[in-house]
Amino acid sequence: MRVSRLYLAMPLALHKTIELDEDGAHYLRAVLRLKKGQLITLFNGEGGEFQGQTVEVSRKRVLIELQSFVSRSVESALQVNLGLGISRGDRMDFSVQKSVELGIHQIAPLQTERCVVQLKAEKGQNKVRHWQKIAQHAAEQSGRTYRPKVEDVDSLEVWVNHQDGLKVFLDPFATQTLQELQPEANKVTLLAGPEGGFSEQEREIAKQAGFISVQLGPRILRTETAALAALTAVQVLWGDLGAKNAE
Repeated sequence: MRVSRLYLAMPLALHKTIELDEDGAHYLRAVLRLKKGQLITLFNGEGGEFQGQTVEVSRKRVLIELQSFVSRSVESALQVNLGLGISRGDRMDFSVQKSVELGIHQIAPLQTERCVVQLKAEKGQNKVRHWQKIAQHAAEQSGRTYRPKVEDVDSLEVWVNHQDGLKVFLDPFATQTLQELQPEANKVTLLAGPEGGFSEQEREIAKQAGFISVQLGPRILRTETAALAALTAVQVLWGDLGAKNAE
């Protein structure tokens, strides 16, 4: 029987009994539907995971006893960050979820000239919290012991000037391919546009910030497809999806 996993943003220690906060307790009761005496795996992003058992599940509170600790990691040695132009509907949700499953380290939602969705102030903060929850649940489901961060909404102009490592701009009209590049210090930063792509001015801004234009093949890919294809490709080339890295 599969044991459910839950991320907790709190200190965890062996043989301690912890009480879940309101959100965590609701998720365990209403979504996971765990009862008293059942096992659950907990992690807080600081490495490894704890095996726990519910000792109380009530409307008043949920208590879990931490019974054992397993030092394990499924994190790629290649750190991949993604700057992604905000897309509409559930496309952004899909991109966040699948990026986490594929080993992304950090995601930055970018407001660009051609974004159909324009997020301002409170609405932007609500969206980021929503994407953070998606990232958390994807980390729980995929067996990760680290919860990737979804940053606050930023502008492309600001974001590109604060990146390092191998900086790759996904461009269907580029001539260079990923195979011709080499990551710096095991770090890659990917930049993918929204549905309408980037404007010429934004393309020049990325270039001036040191981003290299790269194409992913002869076909034009949708924004969510391009980001995931690029993430998969760099993990195969330099990360933990390649045959030599899986040995």
